[in-house]
Amino acid sequence: MSKGRILVVEDDLDISKMLRIYFDSQGYEVFVANRGHDALETVRRKLPDVAILDINLPDIDGYEICRTLRANVRTSQVPVIFLTQKDERSDKIAGLELGADDYITKPFDIEELKLRVEGAIRRSHRAALTHPVTNLPASELIEEQLKDVKEAKTPWILLYLGIRNINAFKEITGPINVNEVLTFLSDVLRSVVEEHGTMNDFVGQASDNDFIIITSPEVAGTICREIKQRFDSQSQVFYPFSVREAGIVTYTDIDGLTHQSDFMKLAIGVVSSNDGPFADIVQITEDAAEDRRRGGDCP
Repeated sequence: MSKGRILVVEDDLDISKMLRIYFDSQGYEVFVANRGHDALETVRRKLPDVAILDINLPDIDGYEICRTLRANVRTSQVPVIFLTQKDERSDKIAGLELGADDYITKPFDIEELKLRVEGAIRRSHRAALTHPVTNLPASELIEEQLKDVKEAKTPWILLYLGIRNINAFKEITGPINVNEVLTFLSDVLRSVVEEHGTMNDFVGQASDNDFIIITSPEVAGTICREIKQRFDSQSQVFYPFSVREAGIVTYTDIDGLTHQSDFMKLAIGVVSSNDGPFADIVQITEDAAEDRRRGGDCP
């Protein structure tokens, strides 16, 4: 499993190639952009865990890239490390004032850069209050997003997703395999939102089996259907072969009673700005949960 995604923005082809090869060998998924606009397009499609930015680029500079990342909901928490020839104190201050997390000058020690990347990702995960299994935003970050959409003037749709029959799966495979399913679902959510959503879309995890996507009405249906199709069609691979062959899950509970269950499927609740006004953010999630209990479907 990848240690995380690194975006390298560097117009020196020798340096960018060296960083790609090195961090790839360290177990990271590495994306390289040689121009600023290409970097922003890459971020839109593949949200990185950390960005290593050169300041001097052929089109827009690293400062502008950093400013753009900090101004968008989806990218505001991405750690930024400036990598540059400049070593003036004023340049470092300018970068840090824009919200950069670190600053290293050329020539640099690759082992030192690796440690700084590891530290930036570690601090980001801790500060962002992410779910310990999937690293999706949780808790306070979700509350912040709900407060924003409650007051938003533009239309929005919230998808409230959970996994049906996951307790039966846990009974026959154990909690470690449940974590693998949660990680798989979080990867599906990220991937689909990256393919069909916008930089302002939000993906979070409210609890072990409660996932939230906030997106626009124009793409909500596509995102929802694609996620449901991918999860429902691929999640059976997590079951033992004998269970897949039987076509049904049979397990014995803690009291010794035998039960049967279907395979895991996604349950979906939907609430939108059109359903408001809402008394508070709790009502938003309660309405979405109620729609999910009633067997809601994609918008």
